[in-house]
Amino acid sequence: MSPLYARHKRTTLAIATAVAAGALLATGVTTSATAQPAAKPLAAAPTALSAAARTTLIQQAQADAAGTARQIGLGAQEKLVVKDVVKDVDGTVHTRYERTYAGLPVLGGDLIVHTDKSGKTQGVTKAAKSAIKVASLKPQITAAKAEKQAVSAAKTLGSAKTTADGARKVIWAGSGKPVLAYETVVGGLQDDGTPNQLHVITDAATGKKLFEYQGVETATGKTLYSGTVTLNSVQSGSTYQLTDSARGNHKTYNLARKTSGTGTLVASSTNVFGTGTASSSSSDQTAAADAAYGAAETWDFYKSTFGRNGIKNNGVGAYSRVHYGNAYVNAFWDDSCFCMTYGDGSGNVDPLTSLDVAGHEMSHGVTSNTAGLNYSGESGGLNEATSDIFGTGVEFYANNASDPGDYLIGEKIDINGDGTPLRYMDKPSKDGASADYWSSSVGSKDVHYSSGVANHFFYLLSEGSGSKTINGVAYNSPTYNGAAVTGIGRAKALQIWYKALTTYMTSTTNYKAARTATLNAASALYGSGSAEYNAVAAAWTAVNVS
Repeated sequence: MSPLYARHKRTTLAIATAVAAGALLATGVTTSATAQPAAKPLAAAPTALSAAARTTLIQQAQADAAGTARQIGLGAQEKLVVKDVVKDVDGTVHTRYERTYAGLPVLGGDLIVHTDKSGKTQGVTKAAKSAIKVASLKPQITAAKAEKQAVSAAKTLGSAKTTADGARKVIWAGSGKPVLAYETVVGGLQDDGTPNQLHVITDAATGKKLFEYQGVETATGKTLYSGTVTLNSVQSGSTYQLTDSARGNHKTYNLARKTSGTGTLVASSTNVFGTGTASSSSSDQTAAADAAYGAAETWDFYKSTFGRNGIKNNGVGAYSRVHYGNAYVNAFWDDSCFCMTYGDGSGNVDPLTSLDVAGHEMSHGVTSNTAGLNYSGESGGLNEATSDIFGTGVEFYANNASDPGDYLIGEKIDINGDGTPLRYMDKPSKDGASADYWSSSVGSKDVHYSSGVANHFFYLLSEGSGSKTINGVAYNSPTYNGAAVTGIGRAKALQIWYKALTTYMTSTTNYKAARTATLNAASALYGSGSAEYNAVAAAWTAVNVS
């Protein structure tokens, strides 16, 4: 699960993804998203696949998986399981695989095979560089010992759970030499009320903890943050339900202060949701209107910008839950429910349902279903930054006069209580904790702060360095080396980051590998040595990544 901001620092926010739901329904309500003309697709841009076409490609790749494993040099005990397939306009196919060894899942064993339109392999991107070979598949410690260690780790995060949800044997290849290990998951709640899904990896021979990460990231709506907007609803008898049948049947539910379950589907007898003003009532529909609008705009952003059909690219919508907990000051994406969840903030009158937060939350789901960046260390920072980057893209795409696009994160929800944003992309350190530049210690920061390096990179790549004003907001972005950086525009920067995420990044990608991934993406999209390629290199140098 990916919460909106760092738990022990209420001054920063960790946003997760929220899938946009919206389209015309039988009620005759139109979407509020402004149609944007489609540019001629780049040869290396992903082509939009129908659900049937995507399923066929996945099935074909799985049928050929044994041959592929041999071709790329995997061992006799290694098998490949297809996770996703991306096909470019020029016919290049990028097939993402998970791996097993002797029937056990290999964590950090994911890889991407790149083939040209004739089916010839052009290259392989691996999360783990080491060959997968384990001396013994017999554990030297019991599963109970691993579970005890995981429960202890969860306790430090505030969990009251005294038992784990179970330990399974895996091969750990996320760092160092691959070893037999246990993966244990502990549920419950963290100390701020955020659901807990702590994954702890324990060496099955020595009992040493190897790694840990969190698993948890038409009608009229009168929203709190985006004004009066058009939403989609479905009529059921004499009421209208907040269901968006044109965007994967995204639904919005009211948890009414509970912290578990799905909640009650939001409905209205008038087809108007919300009042446009803050309310501490757990039955208020304004937060639901914001959540539904954010989900719709996020869906449309991904579809229009990248040709992506929902979080999983399969046309199926997630769902949103509002009014989570009591005065819960966070929002999160949770893979286990395939849903976005929003708290109501301090005093239950500041719901965390703004447009960029919704876009951020749903983008965690996209990351989970593509690169699967581990939510810890530098890969965790890149995971968070990806959500900030695409959440920002959603805000600019929506072009809403009540919430114009900017390079600030969470500026509408006022988490800090003084009107300041949660994060700044032009100079991340302005929040008091985020990193402007890479250093060897950046991976030890909370992922919401280590994300600053990639956020800064994206801003520089989009807009360049120095002082400027965009949509009425003043920015002044510095560089590590003092050299000026010229931006290539947000549209191209988004295409580069998305292609890097979906075709070149893996679960273990760190900042150095992210530089390589984005350079590969820029080369594929615009050509090696192009102005865009050189700008990517310059922007990474400007944040001290080489």
